[in-house]
Amino acid sequence: MLESLGLILVCQLVGEVVVRHFAAPAPGPVLGMALLFVFLALRDRYGVSAWVGGYFQHVESTGKGLLAHLSLMFVPAGVGLVKNMSVLSAQGVGLFVALFVSTIITLLVSVAAFRVVSRLLGET
Repeated sequence: MLESLGLILVCQLVGEVVVRHFAAPAPGPVLGMALLFVFLALRDRYGVSAWVGGYFQHVESTGKGLLAHLSLMFVPAGVGLVKNMSVLSAQGVGLFVALFVSTIITLLVSVAAFRVVSRLLGET
């Protein structure tokens, strides 16, 4: 399990280094997650070779263990909200409007994209 956690963190580190070095517009952990996905897809397609067998063997169980305790990751965000309550109370209406409007726009764009794709595929 420790090797698998190390592999996940190394992928995140590589993603962070690449993003900072090339000034990419994506977050480093997202790039690291994509890198881990590529590694796992190659593992499943071509089999596990001897030199990476131990590292990729238990990544799924380690990931499930992390996901089981995902709620703990929201504690720092909650503490940050409480710490900056003055900003939240001063800008609360603007934040609420921005969240509401962006959610509506996202839903409308998703519906439009779905309709375009269904027309292109000939389905109604």
